[in-house]
Amino acid sequence: MKEFELKYGCNPNQKPSKIYMQDGSDLPIKILSGRPGYINFLDAFNSWQLVKELKEATGLPAVTSFKHVSPTSAAVGIPLSDKLKRACFVDDITGLDESLLACAYARARGTDRMCSFGDWVALSDICDVTTARMIKREVSDGIIAPGFEPEALEILKSKRNGNYNIVKIDPDYIPDQKETKQVFGITFEQGRNNFKINRELLSNIVTENKKLPDSAIRDLIVALITLKYTQSNSVCYAVDGQAIGVGAGQQSRIHCTRLAGTKADTWFLRQADKVLNLPFKPNLGRPDRDNVIDGYINQNEEDVCADGNWQKYFTVRPEPFTKAEQREYLDTIDGVSLGSDAFFPFDDNIERAHLSGVKYIAEPGGSIRDDLVVECSNKYDMIMSFTGMRLFHH
Repeated sequence: MKEFELKYGCNPNQKPSKIYMQDGSDLPIKILSGRPGYINFLDAFNSWQLVKELKEATGLPAVTSFKHVSPTSAAVGIPLSDKLKRACFVDDITGLDESLLACAYARARGTDRMCSFGDWVALSDICDVTTARMIKREVSDGIIAPGFEPEALEILKSKRNGNYNIVKIDPDYIPDQKETKQVFGITFEQGRNNFKINRELLSNIVTENKKLPDSAIRDLIVALITLKYTQSNSVCYAVDGQAIGVGAGQQSRIHCTRLAGTKADTWFLRQADKVLNLPFKPNLGRPDRDNVIDGYINQNEEDVCADGNWQKYFTVRPEPFTKAEQREYLDTIDGVSLGSDAFFPFDDNIERAHLSGVKYIAEPGGSIRDDLVVECSNKYDMIMSFTGMRLFHH
C-alpha cells in the first residue's frame, strides 16, 4: 500500500487528507479492519514507538493506552495481585496470569480508566486471545501491533460491529533519520530522537542516598520512555512497572507534577478497601463505575453519596471517603518513581512528589536551583539521578 486516503484531517473541515511515504515506498502497515483516521494514526505511530522501545529496554512485553497523542499510561508485563485485578476491573479474566502481554494491557488500560475511554492501544508483541478478549469489552478506537493470533484477530474484528480499527505494523521498519513537518506552510526538519533510555542513564546520582534498586531502575525507565512520547511539558509517576500518573502538555512544571500526582493518588486510592467494596448496582456499566469511582474519590462535580444521587449507583448508601482518610491511606505509600522531561526549576515539585510517595527521581538537571532541588530531595531521603538529557516532545 503506497498511500491511504483518510476521511479528513484533525477536524472534518480539513480535507483532503492521507498518509503516504515521501520516498514513494510502501507504507509499513496493513489495515486489517476499520478505517483509521488522522488522529488515530498519530496515536498509532507514537504509541508503537513507545512500546517497541519499552520492550527493548526492559525485555518485557509492553502496552500503552493513548489519547490525543499522549499516553494515559504505559506498562510492562508483570503479574497483578488480586487487589490490583479488582482495581483494574480484570478479576474475572481467566488465563490472565498466563499472559504477560495481557498483564501489561490490564495495567495500562486500568491505570486511568477515565482518560483511557475511547483510547488507541499499542502492543509490543503479537496479540493473544486473552488480551483480545479484554480489549473487546472496553470502549476503544483501535489497536496497533506487530501481529495477531488468528482467534485474537477474529475477536477484535467483531468489535464495533466489525468496524474496529486494527493495524498491523512491520516490526522491522526503521524510519529515516530525518523527520519533517509543516506548520503554517513552513517546513521544519530535525533528526529523529533516537536517544536510548537505559539503566546507564541513571548512574549520575546526586543525592546523599545512592541506593537505587533494580525495581526503581525499571520504573524510572518506564517513566522516562513514557515521557519521550508525551506532549511536553510532562511529568510521569511510575511504580510496579507501570505509569500511574501522566501530566502532559502543561506550561508550568509544577502543574505537570500536580496533575500527574493527582492521577497517581487516584490510582492508589482505587485500591483502598473502601473503594473496592463500593456497593454498585449490578447493572451499572463499566464506564459509569469509572465515573462514579472518580467522583467518590475526588469529590468533584457530583456528590455521588448525596441523597438523590447514591440511589442511581449503589444498592446502599456508602460512607464518604473523607480527605483525612485519604491522606492517612496515601501516607502509607512509598517507593514511587518520578520522571520529568526537563529539569525541576523549584523544589515545590519535590514537595508535591513526596505527598504521592515518591522515593526515586530522574530528571535532566541543569537548573540554577539544582542545589535547592537536591537539598529538598535529601530532606525526604529520596534518590535522584541527573540524566543530562531533555525529552521534549511536540
